[in-house]
Amino acid sequence: MAMPSRGGPLEGIRVLELTKVWAGPYAGKYLAFLGAEVIKVESNHNLDEMRAYGGTDIDHAPYFLSLNPEILSVQLNMKSAKGLDYLKQMIARSDIVINNLRPGAMERMGLDYAGLKAIKPDIISVSIKMYGTEGPLGYQTGYAPCFVALGGLTYLVGYENEAPAGMNLRYGDSTVGANAAFAAVSALMHRERTGEGQFVDVSAVECASSMIGDSLLEYSLTGRIPGPVGNRHADMAPHGCYRCANDEWVSIAVETDEEWRRLSQAMGEDDPRYAARADRLACAAELDELLGNWTAGQDADDLLARLRASGVPAAKSQSSEELIADQALWGRDFFTFVTDNREGGRPMVGAPWRMSQAQASISNGAPDLGQHNEYVYCDLLGLSPEELQQLIAEGVVD
Repeated sequence: MAMPSRGGPLEGIRVLELTKVWAGPYAGKYLAFLGAEVIKVESNHNLDEMRAYGGTDIDHAPYFLSLNPEILSVQLNMKSAKGLDYLKQMIARSDIVINNLRPGAMERMGLDYAGLKAIKPDIISVSIKMYGTEGPLGYQTGYAPCFVALGGLTYLVGYENEAPAGMNLRYGDSTVGANAAFAAVSALMHRERTGEGQFVDVSAVECASSMIGDSLLEYSLTGRIPGPVGNRHADMAPHGCYRCANDEWVSIAVETDEEWRRLSQAMGEDDPRYAARADRLACAAELDELLGNWTAGQDADDLLARLRASGVPAAKSQSSEELIADQALWGRDFFTFVTDNREGGRPMVGAPWRMSQAQASISNGAPDLGQHNEYVYCDLLGLSPEELQQLIAEGVVD
């Protein structure tokens, strides 16, 4: 029995996902959001760590639920000879294989690119590693904090004249996952034109470095080492996040002289020293202090309404509760309701894009472990229900 069609530009494409944590699943999620059928290979004895964070059990963990909507789950012990054989059968019926396993893991199973091509000549293999699979550091493994530190991003986060503060968000993982998904789609387009699959070798560190290309270029041109600058911007002043009443904050970003004129009118400020952008950039610290004194004690929502009515680019810093209640996001269907086996209908962050002709539906939440065993083994691989039960008894499906 085929899975119901969800539409989307990748309808009919099957992705086999040998991934854990964030980076690999993030890529799989984006491909699923484009309509691909994404099958995640899992095992009771080799669980995705995200199934263990914050939930009541392995099927009810918030991180896993958020990272794996519209994903199918099949159980398989890849360390057994019979399990490896069934994995190869799944590969033969797939278009893309994504892995972010430890360096050397795919090779030890005989599933490097050459091994995958022997199974399916036009397969697309997407490998996500900290330094990629080649080079003198290809053997190293790491997580998102390593990616962004080694890629240079962590060094730039913080305030001027202070030690780098780093970040507590996994930009390393999400950036790598988005890059991997983009590269996979590019490889599919190449295969459509030529009939050739290919090996996509993704370096997490290089993905992080791509986020600060301007800083790397600045150093190569000037020899100056960029450092943390807080919320300062090279072309905008004022540009920052300013405290209001009740510890709420409003961000203001002024680029043009006209925007400054509108802001200064709202402030009742008419200092000619700040009329030109070059002068404002030179006085950025003074402007931050001026705006901070002005916004202090004001109601953030009221201030935001007045600034926007005046044509000043501004936004309120939102809590999670405020964000999920944001009518602008609901109005674009950014949040969508999905159904899973535990919660029933619940809101979920959907795809951050809209396609006029081929938008894939997103209606299913993350899967329970092994939820799609019967579909994969019986419908795709042709086993009988009795044969599947035998594999479960043998521990091949565990």
